[in-house]
Amino acid sequence: MKFKLATLFILVFVLFSCKNEKQNHLVEKEKDIKKKELIFSNINKGWVFNAKPINATSQENTLSWNEWRLFLSELDQKPKKTIRAFQKKSTELSKKVMALNDNIPINFSKPQIKSRISTLITKVRMLDLFIHLDNIPDKKVIVLVSEINEELVSLQNQMDKIVQKSKIPMEAGESDLLKMLDTTRAIPNVNPNLPRVE
Repeated sequence: MKFKLATLFILVFVLFSCKNEKQNHLVEKEKDIKKKELIFSNINKGWVFNAKPINATSQENTLSWNEWRLFLSELDQKPKKTIRAFQKKSTELSKKVMALNDNIPINFSKPQIKSRISTLITKVRMLDLFIHLDNIPDKKVIVLVSEINEELVSLQNQMDKIVQKSKIPMEAGESDLLKMLDTTRAIPNVNPNLPRVE
């Protein structure tokens, strides 16, 4: 009799513990869903890129520099509905920004532009990384979006500055001075121990 009673108590205990475990699992699942919805909502609000050219130079580049135009148009399209859509968009942005570095127009192939493009690439790749994590840091994603916007403005301003500098006429003798400063045209060192032909 005692054995049957003990077995009955154990059976009741197991049934109640399983029921509690199911309830705990459902509560945890519901919390996870609410957390993901909150993250999606925050990212959806913060995903605002300044994809429009801010000056005439940048506008002209959208016509002649195909990669720049494709990158800006990709930035302009905001994903909808799910985190998965944002993940796909960030992957596409990462591909488009990498193409910027490969085909820089000759007049912009300068260290100032290349460094700004490299910084932009880094920021977009970081965005792609953070948005693909299991626990998405939504605050970091929003900060990265604003940093990408800052880098876009910096890049476009630098392009404009290069164009404006190229429009300034050279003064008399400036081209000769630049030639003299060119180290590739310098006279090579002559070894005094070698015989010279005069």
